[in-house]
Amino acid sequence: MKRRTLLTGALVAAATAARAEAPPAAPATVVPVLTYHRFDPHQSHSGTIVTTPVFAEQMAYLATRQVRVAPLRDILPVAHGASLPGPTVSITADDGWRTVYTDMFPIIREHKFPITLFINPPMIGRGGAYLTWPMITEMLKSGLVDVQAHTLHHPNFNTERARRDPTAYQAFVTSEIAGCRAPITEALGLPADMLAWPFGIHDATLEQAARDAGYIAAFALGSRPLANGDPAFALPRLQIYDTDHAERFAWIVAGHARTPIKKAIS
Repeated sequence: MKRRTLLTGALVAAATAARAEAPPAAPATVVPVLTYHRFDPHQSHSGTIVTTPVFAEQMAYLATRQVRVAPLRDILPVAHGASLPGPTVSITADDGWRTVYTDMFPIIREHKFPITLFINPPMIGRGGAYLTWPMITEMLKSGLVDVQAHTLHHPNFNTERARRDPTAYQAFVTSEIAGCRAPITEALGLPADMLAWPFGIHDATLEQAARDAGYIAAFALGSRPLANGDPAFALPRLQIYDTDHAERFAWIVAGHARTPIKKAIS
């Protein structure tokens, strides 16, 4: 009952936000890739947490404004010069937190919005904070959820490079990037051919390792939408915060860059 009350309040707030004047839409050659991590019904005590009512408000805004929510795979041609008909966004969620199932999934299912989850396979089923494979399988059956790779253990590649000799570091990179594809494919029967860089860290060496491992694209972070000409292994995404609502969320969805917010991102 408490969650239903929260979501009802969120939808009322969303209707109010939807009546706000939206900023001019950017050309359809840009697509904001909205990135989430964790959710909480009541409070955001971390930069990676969006409260559930705010997320409900954001999704209601997309539905009210008739913004197309496209599967992540469908927007890849934009980086190669394609354009899309009308305003479009994609939605991703990193790390495999349990609240993706308890809080995010009911809302995207209500709106029939597709999402892509980037997971670290060894974390699935570990403790009460993370998704389980049965939860993921249930979400897959909806036809709205895709699951892709976020490396094996979510390393900070800058730190790991500093503490290893070049040979050991290269072996570590191969294990983290190539080694996380098979567990996803074995557990879910998915190709796992897209990668999200932990902490958004990437460089030429890491990008080449992703190519060698058979990925077709890799996503970083950033403060702007994906656009024509973006490199396939450093595609930008916009981290979404609990403060991104009303005019601020509308600005992002319209395809505009924003001033970076300095918060801890995982």
